[in-house]
Amino acid sequence: MKKPLLLLGLIALVTFNIKAQSVQDLINEVSNSNLQTTVAELSGEQTATINGSTQTITTRVQSNNDLAADYIKERLEALPNLNVEFQNFNTVGKNVIATQIGQTNPDDIYIICAHYDSVTTYCADDNATGVAAVLEIARILSTQCIDNTIVYALWDEEEIGLLGANYYAQQAADETNGNTRDNILGVINMDMIGYDGDAPGTPGDNQFDIDVRNIANSVAIKDDLLALLGTYTFDLHEIVVNPGTTASDHSRFWNQGYSAVLVGESWETNDQTPDYHTSNDRVEDIDFQYMTELTKLVLAYTATKANLIGVDNTITQTATSLMSNQTIGTYQWFNCDTNTPVSGETNQSFTPLTDGNYAVEVTNGSCTEMSACINFSVLSTEEFQPNEIKVYPNPVDSVIKVDNFTETKIDIIINNISGKVVKKTNSQKTYIEIPFDSITSGVYFVNVKSKTKASTYKIIKE
Repeated sequence: MKKPLLLLGLIALVTFNIKAQSVQDLINEVSNSNLQTTVAELSGEQTATINGSTQTITTRVQSNNDLAADYIKERLEALPNLNVEFQNFNTVGKNVIATQIGQTNPDDIYIICAHYDSVTTYCADDNATGVAAVLEIARILSTQCIDNTIVYALWDEEEIGLLGANYYAQQAADETNGNTRDNILGVINMDMIGYDGDAPGTPGDNQFDIDVRNIANSVAIKDDLLALLGTYTFDLHEIVVNPGTTASDHSRFWNQGYSAVLVGESWETNDQTPDYHTSNDRVEDIDFQYMTELTKLVLAYTATKANLIGVDNTITQTATSLMSNQTIGTYQWFNCDTNTPVSGETNQSFTPLTDGNYAVEVTNGSCTEMSACINFSVLSTEEFQPNEIKVYPNPVDSVIKVDNFTETKIDIIINNISGKVVKKTNSQKTYIEIPFDSITSGVYFVNVKSKTKASTYKIIKE
């Protein structure tokens, strides 16, 4: 019997464009949810896994922020294609530096940065927001092959004199004792990018500042950002401030003759957080949609300047197999659940023998990229009858309901249109409810499986 709204009955092939091949695709990958989680963890309002255990970052004050530094370093070390290190610049101060080497022009450098220290507890806007944006941009771009080098820098001791950024900029510009000046072509500093005076999440002016001065090619960075605002769709309205403030880390690059700008909430129009430098600077006051838009803009700039190399790391899924869409190169399939390569699976196509999450690493010349992990279910020999499983309502608003009249335990996995797992549960109950109110609007697939049967149901989240 044909499955109701069965995915395999609707389409023969599904292409998962998780890891993007264009700047617009990359922009689409920015996750509001990821940003919220990171800000909550960095500000100590939510626990995080650090050094192998569940801990709370109770402070980021420069004299006692080692736990925050470890958290940032571990997050970056978990990403591909990054060289991550602490840069110690005094007895307690340390920057966290992650470098993604360009394949063609490794000496041409673009820096995306934010400071992670704070003046008191919480300090969600100042500057957990900037750090979260850098980590999210690194998460997305680290999967890509690029021509030019990107440095993801998180500065320490900004709050006591911009010390971390000052040390890095001086080291980069040093030409003494045979040193060569680093060819830093652009720096974007994100400092306080989460507050907009309108109620969080509601339509408003969404103004933000670009602080710039006529130093090196800084004005050109501003012009590039304005061009991106016109090229792609962002819910933002720029305020250009020239001469811009020197009260954040970008100014230390100006001091060394490098091109740099500050991107952040609009102090120029007095629309900055009212809880600046107090412990009342909390997650609840962050407008995460506004913050997401600013993160998207800086990602678009970085991706454009880094210049993506064309390796197609997307996957096409059929009823029985997975196939890399890169037609030239070498391949290695991975089991994402165990984080290990699948022995002997080095062809363009791969037929999994067991249910799981799989990805492919594609190499073409000097460029290697990893695909997203795709959930794959080996087809059962029989599908559920309509009187055995019912999935509703469709469209869904806040709760997906699954009626299970099989009297057996079922596994339920919900994937978005890109194949990413957004919900996962199992139950033997007759009436199952799955909260869905926090999930963004779009098309989803509810995969229901027992030991002997399986069906997939397409639903729309309004």
